[in-house]
Amino acid sequence: MALVMLGMASCGNNKAKEMITTESFGSFEGKEIFLYTLTNKNGDFIRLSNYGAVIVEVSVPDRDGKRDNVTFGYDTFEGYANGDLYFGKVVGQYANRIAAGKFQLDGVEYTLALNNGPNSLHGGPTGWHSRAWDAEVLKGTDYPAIRFTYNKPDMEEGFPGNMIAEAVYTWTDENEIIMDYKVTTDRKTVLNITNHAYFNLHGAGNGDILDHEALIRASAFTPVDSTLIPTGEIRSVEGTPFDFRTPHLIGERISTDYDQLVLGGGYDHNFVLDNVEPVDAEVYDPSTGRLIEVITDQPGVQLYTGNFLNGTQTGRGGKVYNYRTGFCLETQHFPDSPNQSAFPSVVLTPAEPFLSSTTFRFSVR
Repeated sequence: MALVMLGMASCGNNKAKEMITTESFGSFEGKEIFLYTLTNKNGDFIRLSNYGAVIVEVSVPDRDGKRDNVTFGYDTFEGYANGDLYFGKVVGQYANRIAAGKFQLDGVEYTLALNNGPNSLHGGPTGWHSRAWDAEVLKGTDYPAIRFTYNKPDMEEGFPGNMIAEAVYTWTDENEIIMDYKVTTDRKTVLNITNHAYFNLHGAGNGDILDHEALIRASAFTPVDSTLIPTGEIRSVEGTPFDFRTPHLIGERISTDYDQLVLGGGYDHNFVLDNVEPVDAEVYDPSTGRLIEVITDQPGVQLYTGNFLNGTQTGRGGKVYNYRTGFCLETQHFPDSPNQSAFPSVVLTPAEPFLSSTTFRFSVR
């Protein structure tokens, strides 16, 4: 794969120069797919691709300064084309589940593909995760940044509206992945967008994540039925295994006989964020010292603990992704919101674009 220098940007204030490089990664439906490497002044880097606007790799140090990749991904484009649909990708038009693949807007019922039992999941089988996005390396920015853009046609996967979705990734000297989203539509529609990265702070593929310590600043969560659709209840976390307002190991209570853990096969639930502290959630690995903090303006975050991973996926460096070897913190609106009037609205109109920002910040302690 040919390596091409795309550009260098100087940050000013005597900061070191940041760099973005690109290489050919494959092709999809006649469009070239690229792999981008964004490196900060510390030498830490992330890799991205325009197929699904995906985070391919996050290489950050442990407390001893040893770098390792901490997110799930594949070495080749073929891995993404033939492997897990969601690793690290931007998910839309509706992230998470919509009950029975149906919703109504202004009295009109829209029907979606059923790709998760009786429900629609993550925008359907050919949602935004499975599309080649346009990519632009941004110039004149303080840190290396890339804008991915997807032009979604009206009624693709059953969703109304010609839409333009933008996801700007910025990689800072503080080891932050800042994800800024902007989505516009020419027709009233519904939207829920997230990034579906899986993390393991030991290093991706290096054991399970049950010994990771999680903190989620959420006083409530949304219980689900047997098909993982919210019941409509907003349940207090008080006195439940879902209370992560103080740190707990992910594995500490995951196997308890609590109705929601039994239904989900572990944690696979939307937490109703308090949105009052600067950091909304964090996960810490005591063995390596790595810490990920999540900062978002979204009302919810889905904690998923890799309950459906089964060792069938081999990722970067030949690492196998087994049961509960990765966790996700998917910032989002609530699942099935189009059918739940008590949940925050997910309706998008031509009059007002959707604007949102989520940050994954990596450090050690």
